Amino acid sequence: MMFSQTKVAFARQNSSKRNRTPRSRTLTTGIMSATTEQQKQTSFDSAQGDGQPSSSASSSSQPQGQQEQQQPQTSQNAPAKLLQHFQTNRIDSALWALRLLVIFFTVSYVLPIFTSQQSSFNKVLLANAAISALRLHQRVPAFSFSREFLARLFAEDSCHYMMYSLIFFSIRPTLLVLIPIALYSVLHAASYSLKLLDLIGQNSWWGARFIISIVEFQAANILKATAFCEIFIMPYAIVLTFMAHAGLMTPIIYYHYLVMRYSSRRNPYPRTAFAELRITFEALAARSPPVIGKIIRGGIGFVSRLAPQPQPAPAQ
Repeated sequence: MMFSQTKVAFARQNSSKRNRTPRSRTLTTGIMSATTEQQKQTSFDSAQGDGQPSSSASSSSQPQGQQEQQQPQTSQNAPAKLLQHFQTNRIDSALWALRLLVIFFTVSYVLPIFTSQQSSFNKVLLANAAISALRLHQRVPAFSFSREFLARLFAEDSCHYMMYSLIFFSIRPTLLVLIPIALYSVLHAASYSLKLLDLIGQNSWWGARFIISIVEFQAANILKATAFCEIFIMPYAIVLTFMAHAGLMTPIIYYHYLVMRYSSRRNPYPRTAFAELRITFEALAARSPPVIGKIIRGGIGFVSRLAPQPQPAPAQ
């Protein structure tokens, strides 16, 4: 009896083991098939990634295509932008064109291929006078017969440059007279040309931008060289008068021009140039023999007496 019960229990255990084994096999088979499907999906995704660009790559390439399309549009719109700018800013555009003419005729004076030196010299002075007149039109109000108007007129640098053109219009052509005008024109034309290049586009005409950057970097040296040229023209005008190549009033009028340049409110470089020349000649007088040193000190004192006296500041 007990043996039969034991045999029945043993048979039940074997049947339970047989029932469990297919289930475990089924689970194992399911896990393996899922893993295989994941590997296939991964390999398919990798193959798809190698064959086609991703969405991020396509989105990054899209702005590049837009930039390439915008560049031809910018180059096509550049003449229209320039024309609109010239129509809106007529006086500034005319000043820019006149300064380019000054540079061109100065080069023509140095290399007289198309015109004579006398013609180029007169055209530079006429263009400078036109520039000064336009600048006075911008800075000085309407004309009036009053002392305040005349004081303001003669205090403007543009009035000084117009006087400069009138002084040397009838003398013998010389390059020293044209150097200050040409340097001022180069400096101002470069700054306005940079504005026009920015109007066209940020990356346009990189060669011209490089030249303009050099001019702006040397702006202080250009202004200083202009001031020294204006000072050295004074003894040259005296020599021209004695050689009958200039009128008797030329040195006298030019002296008043130098006085106004020395008193300029906008340009301190003439005063700086006079101060540097005085320091240089005083050092030269200290190293020279007594007789020559006395002559140099006498010239320094004479020029110092001719200099305008500093005006006291207005009371507040």
